[in-house]
Amino acid sequence: MKNLYHTLFLNNKFFYYLAIIAALFVVGFFVPIFFDISKVLVFILISLVFIDILLLYKLKKGIQVKRFVPERLSNGDDNKISLELKNRYNFTVYLTIIEELPFQFQKRNFSFSVKLLSKKEKTIHYNLKPTERGIYDFGNANVYTSTPLQLVAKKYILEKKEELKCYPSFLKLREFDIHNYSNSSTYGTKKVRRIGHSLEFEQIKEYISGDDIRTLNWKATAKRNQLMVNQYVEEKSQSVYSVIDKGRVMQMSFNKLSLLDYAINATLAVSNAVLKKQDKVGMLSFSNKLEDWVVAERRNSQMNLISESLYNLKTNFYESDFSKLYAVVKRKITHRSLLIIYTNFETLDGLNRQLPYLRALAKNHLLLIVFFKNIELDTLIHKKVENIQDIYDTIIAEKFMFEKKQIVNELKKYGIQAILTTPDNLTGDTINKYLELKSRGLF
Repeated sequence: MKNLYHTLFLNNKFFYYLAIIAALFVVGFFVPIFFDISKVLVFILISLVFIDILLLYKLKKGIQVKRFVPERLSNGDDNKISLELKNRYNFTVYLTIIEELPFQFQKRNFSFSVKLLSKKEKTIHYNLKPTERGIYDFGNANVYTSTPLQLVAKKYILEKKEELKCYPSFLKLREFDIHNYSNSSTYGTKKVRRIGHSLEFEQIKEYISGDDIRTLNWKATAKRNQLMVNQYVEEKSQSVYSVIDKGRVMQMSFNKLSLLDYAINATLAVSNAVLKKQDKVGMLSFSNKLEDWVVAERRNSQMNLISESLYNLKTNFYESDFSKLYAVVKRKITHRSLLIIYTNFETLDGLNRQLPYLRALAKNHLLLIVFFKNIELDTLIHKKVENIQDIYDTIIAEKFMFEKKQIVNELKKYGIQAILTTPDNLTGDTINKYLELKSRGLF
């Protein structure tokens, strides 16, 4: 960080006074006494300007400025930025602070006006809410300082250019803590003992109808002269994968955040919840190909790996290829897992094109499809009807909303779990559904 440097500016108040004196000079052509008064006022104004300059330049660094920013920004959240100001002058100063914000915010005149008493300090706080991931470059902090006369201003410039990365919404992890959910107490009250298929051996027991014939122990069967099977300890740590569709259907935006970014933020929070429930968590993204693969694990560094992958997730406008998703998942994920697919279907036709691949995935895994309500359709449905065009719009909106509900029913018909939610409720609804599925022992 470079030292503060400064330049001098004339304040608006100086020009107001100058305009008044000029008007008096004009009047002086007709009333001579005003001409003499004007000359005296000019002398007084120039004298006050010199006094003002002397007061401001009495100290080389009369104003000290420090900016405090977080290590990284949280996407879609209010991020707190602070400016610490210190007045080293022996008089009260009037400050105008203009911050050079990153270009993503499109704010060219972001300013504050502050009155700071002699030898006092003050900290200004403001919030920034980014709506896209990436690099955010902060420029200088410009502080215009005036004495109580406010005729001239001394500009201090804090040359502190900072580069911050904006990550998926990590500030809301505490809000979506697993203990905050009622499901954490209501679900899971009934303990279900299931025969596991991990490699941890438990015992050999007699075969009964319904046991997996793949676990038959032929040596024990020969000794006992009856069918015997191996029983394994249930693997308590199940695998959960967040699968993010980053194709064109996820480019729609609500409250300046794309559906893709909502899905990314939800993935981070859900991953945190899954790890706290002692399950393994992983992720991948797809459109025309599969990328950003993080294998499901339950290790300390898993959240960092997922966070970095989500930060680097790049969007595109390709058509999402569910056939490639099925092919890769079948090859790489061999154990039954919960697959949470964040995507968006607007029509039944759109679902039917992908339904064969979803049904194929559901044969080996528990599939949860998460897609979005169109908030704008809700607005149209509840809008007061005033003319025929409004009636037409309302009917069309109701048709599309009904079709969304039909998509949920169609998925359930094939044993595929589904969530139809608004972008704002996405994270909470997904965590609740995960807790429900886990408590029911479905994966």
